[in-house]
Amino acid sequence: MRILSITAGAAGMYCGSCSRDNALAVELLARGHDVTLLPLYTPTRPDEANVSRDRVLFGGISIYLQQYVALFRRTPRFLDRLWDSPRVIGAFASRSLSTDPKLLGDLMISMLEGRRGVLRKEFEKLLAWVAEEPAPDVINLPNSLLIGLARPLREALKRPVCCTLQGEDLFLEELIEPYRTRALDLIRRQVADVDAFLAVSDYYVPVMSKLLGIPGPIPVVPLGINMTGYEHRRRVDDVYRVGYFARLAPEKGLHVLADAYQRFRRRAGEGRIRLEAAGYLGRAQASYLADVKRRLEAAGLADEFTYHGEVDRDGKLAFLRSLDVLSVPATYDEPKGVFLLEAMASGVPVVQPRRGAFTEIVEKTGGGVLVAPDDPAALADGLYGLWQDRANADALGERGFHGVRQHYSIAHSADRLLEVYDCLKR
Repeated sequence: MRILSITAGAAGMYCGSCSRDNALAVELLARGHDVTLLPLYTPTRPDEANVSRDRVLFGGISIYLQQYVALFRRTPRFLDRLWDSPRVIGAFASRSLSTDPKLLGDLMISMLEGRRGVLRKEFEKLLAWVAEEPAPDVINLPNSLLIGLARPLREALKRPVCCTLQGEDLFLEELIEPYRTRALDLIRRQVADVDAFLAVSDYYVPVMSKLLGIPGPIPVVPLGINMTGYEHRRRVDDVYRVGYFARLAPEKGLHVLADAYQRFRRRAGEGRIRLEAAGYLGRAQASYLADVKRRLEAAGLADEFTYHGEVDRDGKLAFLRSLDVLSVPATYDEPKGVFLLEAMASGVPVVQPRRGAFTEIVEKTGGGVLVAPDDPAALADGLYGLWQDRANADALGERGFHGVRQHYSIAHSADRLLEVYDCLKR
C-alpha cells in the first residue's frame, strides 16, 4: 500500500504526536509498504531514526511572513526556498517559532481557511508537490487542526483522506476568543471532507465526536511504541526514585507531583527517597520550574530533586530504568499518555489520576494505581502505598511490562491502522 502521511513538526522539541507518526511509518516501511512521511511547519524530531522527507511544506517561517506581511504572499517560489529550507527552519525553530496556542490564533484560522485564506500560496505549493509524486492509496492527516488540507488533497488525488485525532482539543481550548469559536466552526464545516477519523484512545472518541460534530463510529488506532531497547528496570541501590517524564508545563502537573512528594516524604520518614524529572522545558516555562524548585526548597527537600533536562532516546531508556515509580499527574483529560507506556515498558509501575486515557491504559495493562484527579493527598497515598509494599509495586511493574507489549506495541498499532486503511480502499 502507498501511504501519504502528513506530520507536524513541533518547533524543534521532541513531540509525542510526531514520534507516533514516525514510529508508525518505520513499522509500515519494514512491512514493505510505501510510506511518505511529509513534515509541515518544521522538521520533526523523533527520538528514533527519522524517516520523514527532507522537505518541509507550510514552513513555519513562510507562513509567519505571509500571515503578517502581505508582500510575502506574492514572492516567487525560488525566493521562498531560502526560508523553506529544513536547515533554516530548524535553526530558527526552537528560538523563534512558538507552539503556544494563545499566540497562534491568526495562523490557525488561516490554515483552516485553506485556499480561501492568506496562505493560498502554501496550498498551491502542496498541490504542486503531490502532482509530482506517485499517487497514494490513502492520505492521513495528523490532527483535525489540518483539516483544511483534506478537500484539496482529496480532489487532487482522488484518494480517501483519514484524520487522526490525538490531542488537539487542548490546543483549541487554549486559543483565545474569537479564534477558538472561529476555529471550531471552520473545522466542523469541513468534517465531511474527511473519509474517516481515527482516535488514539477509547476515551477520546466521544470527546471529539461531540466537540467537532463527527457523525458515525470513530475507530480507535491505539498508541504504540517501538519496544527495542526497553529493558526491565534493575534496582542498583537503596534509593527509592519517584520519576516524572514529560514536557515541563503546568498542565502536565509537575507541581502537583512536587506537592504530593512532600506529603509522601513526611510519611516515609528517614527513607532514602528522591524526586527525578526529565523532559522538554520551553523558555516560557523556566519560571514554572523555578517555582517548583522554590516549593521543594521551602519544604527542605531541594537536595532530593533533580531535573535531568531533555534527554535523547538512550538517555530516556536509562532514566526510566532508574525509577521505582512514575507519575505525570496531568491537570486535564489527556487523550494519550505515551510516557506511561514507556515507563511500563521498562517495568516501572505508575501512579496516575483517574482521568482521560490514563484510566484505560492502566486498567488494560494492569501496570499501576489510579487515584483521584487534582488531589495531591490521594497521589501521595498512592506513592506511599507502593513505597511501603515493594512486593505489590514489583508485581504491578511486571504486569505493566507484559501488558504494554500485549496491547500497546507499535506492531499492534500498525495492524489496526492497516485494517482501517483496507476498509477505505474497498
